[in-house]
Amino acid sequence: MTTPFPFTAVVGQDDLRLALLLNAVSPAVGGVLVRGEKGTAKSTAVRALSALLPQVAVVPGCRFSCDPAAPDPSCPDGPHERGAGAARPARMVELPVGASEDRLVGALDIERALAEGVKAFEPGLLADAHRGILYVDEVNLLHDHLVDLLLDAAAMGASYVEREGVSVRHAARFLLVGTMNPEEGELRPQLLDRFGLTVEVAASREPDQRVEVVRRRLAYDDDPAGFAARWAEEEAVVRQRIVAARELLPQVRLGDGALRQIAATCAAFEVDGMRADIVMARTATALAAWAGRTDVLAEDVRQAALLALPHRRRRNPFDAPGLDEDKLDETLEQFSGEDEGDDDPDPDGPGGGGGRPQPDSGPQGGGDAAARPESGEGGEPQASGAREQSAVRAAEPFRTKVLSVPGIGEGAAGRRSRARTEHGRTTGARRPRGALTKLHLAATVQAAAPHQRARGRSGPGLVVRRDDLRQATREGREGNLVLFVVDASGSMAARQRMGAVKGAVLSLLLDAYQRRDKVGLVTFRGSGADVALPPTSSVDTAAARLESLPTGGRTPLAAGLLRAHEVLRVERLRDPARRALVVVVTDGRATGGPEPVALAGRAARLFAAESVASVVVDCESGPVRLGLAGQLAGELGGTAVTLDELRADSIAGLVRDVQGTQRTSRRAA
Repeated sequence: MTTPFPFTAVVGQDDLRLALLLNAVSPAVGGVLVRGEKGTAKSTAVRALSALLPQVAVVPGCRFSCDPAAPDPSCPDGPHERGAGAARPARMVELPVGASEDRLVGALDIERALAEGVKAFEPGLLADAHRGILYVDEVNLLHDHLVDLLLDAAAMGASYVEREGVSVRHAARFLLVGTMNPEEGELRPQLLDRFGLTVEVAASREPDQRVEVVRRRLAYDDDPAGFAARWAEEEAVVRQRIVAARELLPQVRLGDGALRQIAATCAAFEVDGMRADIVMARTATALAAWAGRTDVLAEDVRQAALLALPHRRRRNPFDAPGLDEDKLDETLEQFSGEDEGDDDPDPDGPGGGGGRPQPDSGPQGGGDAAARPESGEGGEPQASGAREQSAVRAAEPFRTKVLSVPGIGEGAAGRRSRARTEHGRTTGARRPRGALTKLHLAATVQAAAPHQRARGRSGPGLVVRRDDLRQATREGREGNLVLFVVDASGSMAARQRMGAVKGAVLSLLLDAYQRRDKVGLVTFRGSGADVALPPTSSVDTAAARLESLPTGGRTPLAAGLLRAHEVLRVERLRDPARRALVVVVTDGRATGGPEPVALAGRAARLFAAESVASVVVDCESGPVRLGLAGQLAGELGGTAVTLDELRADSIAGLVRDVQGTQRTSRRAA
């Protein structure tokens, strides 16, 4: 068994360590979401926490970790008699991003259920995590159907597995801890709100702190057991303090004054719903217990707000999480002095600093340290061309039409185009390839019915064999790669249209976020084209790059299309199942170099030859229109829409399938 890196050896990261410890003291706080760049000890700290948790008492032989003092009456391994039970360490269960539904919630043996009426159930990760930690690394990349299951389990404290009328229920109460790199995309709001606390972590820029990180990591790699032994005393102290805080927690008093401060703070920051108030109350109580106090102080409320509110204030996916600390202090001051405890804790003792861990030698963790990578081709586009103009602000975003790729794909689950998926509308049945996951009951019965006499059926039960089972085929929606190719040349800026253009692209980016797409951004102006953002799930990063995009210079349309074609070629190698939708935002003009219009036409026909779905957002305005964007759409084998037609409330309709090379009239345009 691998020796984990000691929790107390993690350098700095005070907020991260505090948030994890508060959940260890009071699991009712609701878990932790850790956001930060790669190499900041997110995973190291989470894995180290499990070694500090007190042991749990379980019913011997129960696969669902029932508490012997209060066993679950509906446990599939029950019923259990009350008793002393056996103690074991608390588990930390990791949920892989690519896990199947059966791996998460468990699986029923459908063949035995139909033929014998037996609920033969194999527990999943939710059962393993009961009364422990469920850890999801890269939680923002988790598939939607797994997110839905996590939401249900977190809300009800139980997991339900149902297959065609056969159901199993078991308790599933766990501490949910997720880590994520915001550059790779954001979380769905529903799951984001389920995390009680959130912490932002970043690598230290202090050389001494970084040196200490490297020193400890190298020492651990050379001798994990020996390194852990050197920190065993500190680990024991923290473990005992967690136990003491848990015992003190029921005695902590949350007075009316502190409760009014909590309510006023949540109201002042306009957080949605009441979950924030409840989480703040539980966090402030846990802070007091961790500090060894029985009264909640204003400093506990302030620290609770800093941990519980930032991720609940986002109004759209392009808002960065955060909290105005001056406004927080003003609110707490306005409602202070009503019911605060009179004790003056020793600032050097365990009650100092609102329960915050003592400062260490740096904010960098013990094992995942890595310097921030230098910006490469995903950085800001370099200025080129004559008469460059400063970036203009985007117009207000709006709800756009649904642009979808024609046909049926098999890509990652999402909400844009039709696809064959594990979840969705049942469209037929087939023989299972591998393990059966979605039974088509009618087709299974139909396959088994003709053989009942030959199989010697004599009673009312149906004799079912493995060959009779049929897997349901389903149709749902997939996420696509939406690659934006944006004209940032002088022809766009001269007519002061760039604000409206950016607003349209921002609206499409918001739509891509809601439909779980990957996005990329290619811009062209001056003498060439730049990949402003390689394909990524981080839609808010694309929005930031778009906002700072300058304009000016010539219009190298061919260069922009060729660069986009190369981006798609590379992305097909990385993710061949994800279909692409190319959105070209331009007025259709092409200037610079010999025969710019002919070159642009040849570049566009590369997309048509490969059946790449495309749409041209026509930005041309004024009384005289040349229709060049429409001609470009014809060469691409795609569709052209104006900025006005892009709005969902326009009279042109709400859904538009983007055409591929199936259009026979594309060359005639």
